[in-house]
Amino acid sequence: MGSSASEAKKSRAGRDLPAALTVAVALIAVIVASLAYVKVGFLLVVGAAILVALWELGRALALGGTWMPAPPMAAGALGMIAGSYYGGPDVLVGVLAGTVLVSMLWRMPRGQDGYVRDISATVLCLVYLPFLASFVALLLAPDDGVQRVLTFFAVTIASDTGGYVVGVAFGRHPMAPGISPKKSWEGFAGSVLTCMAAGAACMAYLLDSDVWVGLVLGGAVAVAATFGDLAESLIKRDLGIKDMSNILPGHGGIMDRLDSLLAAVAVVYLVLHFLLPVA
Repeated sequence: MGSSASEAKKSRAGRDLPAALTVAVALIAVIVASLAYVKVGFLLVVGAAILVALWELGRALALGGTWMPAPPMAAGALGMIAGSYYGGPDVLVGVLAGTVLVSMLWRMPRGQDGYVRDISATVLCLVYLPFLASFVALLLAPDDGVQRVLTFFAVTIASDTGGYVVGVAFGRHPMAPGISPKKSWEGFAGSVLTCMAAGAACMAYLLDSDVWVGLVLGGAVAVAATFGDLAESLIKRDLGIKDMSNILPGHGGIMDRLDSLLAAVAVVYLVLHFLLPVA
């Protein structure tokens, strides 16, 4: 009887739904509060999340014997986020390049065995996590940066939510059964529709722009967010793990919440950069 009650609380995605909703609301509250208080406070939240995500991914890779230089990676991650906000894309690329070079030097004393493997994993982690996350700092930098960041979160959350709800209700045709069995084409259609609707609303009420820009943004983000989710699922399958960690009840790890966000943020930045340039 107790087991049945417990199972009833779980969604078709295999998560504890009440716990997942509680954590989701708490995370959204932290994001909104940090944005409302001061921009730098939000960057501190982003930096903390990326450091935890680096630890999660590094720990998972270490199970297969991979070693990565944590000190330069952590310093470089924070440098990329801060550098992007204060110096723009050029500083972001420069800090990434410098971090890779320092990491290569840091690894040398351990010898040649596994060197290419370790450095390849290091570069993957640096690009996948702090480099992509730094695009949110680029979004935040302009005078209307808070609105741009809120738009980013709104469309990405709309994509995830629409895909989940429509997929659970109507999902019949698997999109990538070998990677993420529960992800369906019907769910993807739900992602596109809800994401485009959120994009249009954000253009109208947050950024005072044309609705068509929001439709383009929503369509692009839905594709990117879905790709990000599938990419992280593939990484976890390759590593033989279900979640990156268990620090977020009902969600898994920080990485398990960042998958679609990391893939979407660069797309949001580029679409807004070209279709809604900063004055």
